[in-house]
Amino acid sequence: MLVMAVANQKGGVGKTTCCVNLSAELGRMGIRTLVVDADPQGNSSSGLGIDRSALECSVYDVIAGNLSASEAVVATAWENVFLLPATLDLAGAEVELAGAMSRESRLRRKMTDLKGFDIVLIDCPPSLGLLTVNALVASDGILVPVQCEYFALEGLGQLLRTMDLVRSYLREDLSLSGLVMTMFDGRTRLSREVMEEVRRQFGDLVLETVIPRNVKLSEAPSHGRPIGYYDPQSAGAEAFRDLAREVSQKWLGRKL
Repeated sequence: MLVMAVANQKGGVGKTTCCVNLSAELGRMGIRTLVVDADPQGNSSSGLGIDRSALECSVYDVIAGNLSASEAVVATAWENVFLLPATLDLAGAEVELAGAMSRESRLRRKMTDLKGFDIVLIDCPPSLGLLTVNALVASDGILVPVQCEYFALEGLGQLLRTMDLVRSYLREDLSLSGLVMTMFDGRTRLSREVMEEVRRQFGDLVLETVIPRNVKLSEAPSHGRPIGYYDPQSAGAEAFRDLAREVSQKWLGRKL
């Protein structure tokens, strides 16, 4: 089972969009996928059509309580996609865990009982606090969504430093697995220049698939549906199908 943290301390770069839509497309390819919503905002949970007010337990009960990860997993309406959901309770977890023993590895220990999944995608909050550190320690690698905007590289350095610290003290085999360019607008020179600069700095770590700016992609979360189910003919849906194929070949060793 491959565990990937989808992380970037910058907000609004497409972390949740990647988790929701990549998981849905991987699921449609027959790959059993679990999304772990580690963001107190719970947008991945909502984006996958889960009513958070009706949840009996969540990732909060896993990290801060006595529940195992498998006990909190719920099925979604989408083929082969499962969710470890988040509620606002998660916002208090960092404070509650501040003095706890081995607080950085709580999620990793609780996830050891998970069975039957090919890949786990952890949606991280837009910060480098204890929840994100827990996600990194629980992961084999990191997928970083990078927005095609002026400040794209701002904060990446701090994320990489945090990754190095985690690797030094908590999870030595953690790797930067890839970067995916998001919100690309081919009509603007800025988008093209940012993408060229990121590719120059990170080379083969940058995935070939580029996620475009797309109205339907922005609309889909308000309907609680991944883009591939909301508007399968849209440019956004096509991009995430390509991303799912690339991820399955690059990281799961599947030729589809």
